[in-house]
Amino acid sequence: MNLLVTGGAGFIGSAFVRMVRRRRPADLVVNLDVLTYAGNLENLRELEHDPKHVFVRADIRERATVEQLIRGHRIEAIVNFAAESHVDRSIQSAAPFLDTNVGGTLSLLEAAQAVGGVRFLQVSTDEVYGSLGATGAFEETTPLAPRSPYSASKAAADCFAMAFHHTHGLDVVITRCSNNYGPYQFPEKLIPLMILNAFEGLPLPVYGDGLQVRDWIHVDDHCDAIDRALTGGKSGEVYNVGAENERPNVDVVKAILALTGHDDSLIRHVPDRPGHDRRYAMDARKAREQLGWRPQRDFAQGLAETVAWYRGNGAWAGRVRSGAYRDYYERQYGDRLARAAR
Repeated sequence: MNLLVTGGAGFIGSAFVRMVRRRRPADLVVNLDVLTYAGNLENLRELEHDPKHVFVRADIRERATVEQLIRGHRIEAIVNFAAESHVDRSIQSAAPFLDTNVGGTLSLLEAAQAVGGVRFLQVSTDEVYGSLGATGAFEETTPLAPRSPYSASKAAADCFAMAFHHTHGLDVVITRCSNNYGPYQFPEKLIPLMILNAFEGLPLPVYGDGLQVRDWIHVDDHCDAIDRALTGGKSGEVYNVGAENERPNVDVVKAILALTGHDDSLIRHVPDRPGHDRRYAMDARKAREQLGWRPQRDFAQGLAETVAWYRGNGAWAGRVRSGAYRDYYERQYGDRLARAAR
């Protein structure tokens, strides 16, 4: 099929693009990305000379451009990864999340509706469900209860997608996934940030007591689930994606320290993120039963492979961490680390 993948130069989007090109060589992938700070074409270097991978630098909010691409490339499905995705950034300023995650998704939906005959897969997050107590797991029927500007924007985008399905008959499928990790992840997220700091013997900033629980899934397992939902998911359905691999954040950090040859003395507990959700857990039975999907990566193995990837790709990491990222790092963590040291 001919696919329009938005946000395909980002961490998860680029992993999906690489997987589709390996899995279905006849498929055309039109990759639309505006290349904000987290978009990196180096993630797609292996596809530089691939005639079935067409990169277009543009904004998903440019509806006329999107509609032209759909018509010109006879697009049969849109997979929407494009989003501002970092919760801390949404706390600093919510406006870009409203503009891109909600306005951009609406633009894509309107373009798909105008052309017709296009499947729309919205890539979402477990954060739209809010926070869990000590037990239980999110199901697809769990009410949406977002608690950060980021998750609120993703929940709104999901609602728009389903509204277009019910109102206009658009072929919509939504996937909601737990926390991803793996190669090429931008080092503002927990795992790559901790890996790269550990390599340099720098303090590892851990929010609060570090006992916030997340369900970790390798990015390749997530992309497999997305592809199965794209090709076999039922229109109008939501599919939760999770590896049933719950870990407190501080335990993940300690595992990274062990893999990098350091002890726990590098951990610095810093003031917690405002409104920090305590626990996420996903019930992925529907994806398992209806899509035949199963996660393949053991977390210990996957984390070790991820540490090894960052160790072997220091040049990539160094380029990513330069400039705007370092400015953001200092703004986000510098004051917290200074207070923690006092």
